Amino acid sequence: PAFGLGSYTELPSSNPAVLAFLREYEDDLVLCVHNFSRFAQPTELDLSRFHGRHPVELFGGVRFPAVGDLPYLLTLGGHGFYWFRLRSETA
Repeated sequence: PAFGLGSYTELPSSNPAVLAFLREYEDDLVLCVHNFSRFAQPTELDLSRFHGRHPVELFGGVRFPAVGDLPYLLTLGGHGFYWFRLRSETA
């Protein structure tokens, strides 16, 4: 539902080679982070609005560390991307 019906919100990234955006429909939150460089790139994202939620990678189901007070740090491989569902502890 988040991709087909949800809103689109671009998120500021500390790296101009990385595009991050949120698709949101009701309580379905999908964070998409894309690296447009052919080289590995780090980025910091302000996800403080989602404090305590865990990004869960959509393809492998891998649960990443919870969002905290500090900017969320990710490193993406060349032309790499992540799609995360942001899950609350109760989900």
